[in-house]
Amino acid sequence: MDTARTVVIKIGSALLVDATTGALRQEWLSGLLEDVAMLRGQGKSVLLVSSGSIALGRRVLKLSSGALPLEQSQAAAAVGQIRLARAYEEGLRPHGVTTAQVLMTLEDSEDRRRYLNSRATLRTLLGLGVVPIVNENDTVATDEIRYGDNDRLAAQVASLAGADTLILLSDVDGLYTANPRQDETAQHIPLIERITPEIMAMAGGAGTDGAKGGMRTKVLAAETAMQAGCTLAICRGDAMRPISALLHGARASWFVPTDDPAKARKLWIAAMRPRGTVRIDTGAATALVQGRSLLPAGVVRVEGSFSRGDPVDITGPRGETVARALAGYDSVELKRIVGRQSAEIESVLGYPGRAYVVHRDDMAI
Repeated sequence: MDTARTVVIKIGSALLVDATTGALRQEWLSGLLEDVAMLRGQGKSVLLVSSGSIALGRRVLKLSSGALPLEQSQAAAAVGQIRLARAYEEGLRPHGVTTAQVLMTLEDSEDRRRYLNSRATLRTLLGLGVVPIVNENDTVATDEIRYGDNDRLAAQVASLAGADTLILLSDVDGLYTANPRQDETAQHIPLIERITPEIMAMAGGAGTDGAKGGMRTKVLAAETAMQAGCTLAICRGDAMRPISALLHGARASWFVPTDDPAKARKLWIAAMRPRGTVRIDTGAATALVQGRSLLPAGVVRVEGSFSRGDPVDITGPRGETVARALAGYDSVELKRIVGRQSAEIESVLGYPGRAYVVHRDDMAI
């Protein structure tokens, strides 16, 4: 946590909403947001992945307890989401922190074009010092309501944002060798460096009423996070300032990857099969090696047919492979702006485009 640069915090419904009254646990939320402000004061970027919209909305709509039909869940999400966003905005405003609402589904990280769009939005928000409040788009998603969970969504968000730390606030203080509520001999596991079948077998089902995820979904989230080079912690979230408690040694299970997020992402891109080739000039090749993004002015030729977000090889003037990257434009658009200055993109394409053909974060040299 001392060296973390970008921290994602996942908040479950059971922590945020009182199970008996259905009301927001305002005092607890205030304490959590003090922790968020503390992390921001340390120069860290913070994203919150928050459940709670359905739980808040069903109270307003006076819906019955227990499982809801799909259409009622979506209606509750629509009503509750605006209240959830307002609670975070009002809670962080006194700390001088700007918030943003981002609604996503797991599909946004599976489709390459949407993946790049989501990544660019999150990266821009964090660069502007904003704390994004991310939730599943429950009002239109169907499978996410019936089977989804915000543990795995949080891991996907951490991967999208290039986060190095993900904290899952839970009703337990980590992973045990067995369910500690049922087995008094269960032993706490403080450090996990690899997800093995034995580790997965230790994960049980959901523990708290109203929660969709259990320890198994948290371990699956840890697997995703570790593949992206992100450290994940499972800890109790019911303390008034749970992040401060974690910083001061509260017990947790830490899932620690071998690579950092930047390296893990480069390896992921490098392993993809290219769908086209972008030939560049000597100046652009030198700029890429120096860690810069690829601009259209440095592009000489485009080969193949590909969409935005598809992997492409970037080759130098002699045909040598300089990098593998995720294309920022599709092949049709890119052929139209070959050799152009970034300021000319709008006049050529008829709409404002991105200044770069490939962002340096989407490139493996």
